[in-house]
Amino acid sequence: MSPAPPPPRVYGTWPGGMPYLAVGSGPPLVFLPGTTPNHEPPTGRDRRFQAQQLLPFAASRRVWWVNRRPQLDPAATMADIAADYAQAMLRRFDEPVDVIGQSTGGGVALQLAADHPAVVNRLVIVSAAYKLGEEGRDSQLRVADDVLDGRPRAAFAEMMRILGGGRRSSRMLAGIGWLLGTRYFAHVSADLVTTIRAEDAFDLHARLAEILAPTLVIGGELDALYSAELFRQTAEGIPRGRLSLYPGRGHLGTTFDPRFVSDVRSFLDLPDESGTRAGRAEPGAGRDDVTR
Repeated sequence: MSPAPPPPRVYGTWPGGMPYLAVGSGPPLVFLPGTTPNHEPPTGRDRRFQAQQLLPFAASRRVWWVNRRPQLDPAATMADIAADYAQAMLRRFDEPVDVIGQSTGGGVALQLAADHPAVVNRLVIVSAAYKLGEEGRDSQLRVADDVLDGRPRAAFAEMMRILGGGRRSSRMLAGIGWLLGTRYFAHVSADLVTTIRAEDAFDLHARLAEILAPTLVIGGELDALYSAELFRQTAEGIPRGRLSLYPGRGHLGTTFDPRFVSDVRSFLDLPDESGTRAGRAEPGAGRDDVTR
């Protein structure tokens, strides 16, 4: 028997110009990505890379990768960014939907669940917490400074270094970042620096108790952008929060852990309080869809 063809991919823009990529079929699952050099629709190799992250969940879900809108106000906060998502999701979906937020997208997802609970059904926070750790903040600000000063190799070397789970992997990733920096930042926009500054000021600790959605926090024990303690505090501060902490994993390694996909699937498929399985139907895809 020949293998099943890959699910069709659809891409376009949501209201407000937010780029999206969708794959799979079933109840909707919205994926908020980490930091990207710009907020334009992904193309070519980047679009294939982003789609690859969604495929493990696309067999039973319609997974929507949705980036932040382009041309953010330079003074935008995480609350402003979350409000963009809330407005777009209210127009796209008839009911609350499940949300995965990864890295910077995880901070946005926490803000979204606190400020706009009506749009979030279940929440998965991957490699993110209620604030950045001190090393993570310093690293992100160095990246912003290097980008503004026209040093793309140094910027990407630092961005990659912090993803490692130890000295050896960090050195290797920094070297890769140095080699690929001019390519990665070839189309960088002001939105990158705006997002970094918004996350630098982000601290939702005092409002974690307001997040009513069942929440799974997944993090690596060696994550240098955050920390194991910040992951614990985030999960413990959310009334229906739980934690999956992976020993020996850094920021990048968390999603490659063999437990990651099964942990996410098991959590999203838990029955809700009414006894039905989580995940709800969505309306039609809309006129802005483009199929490839």
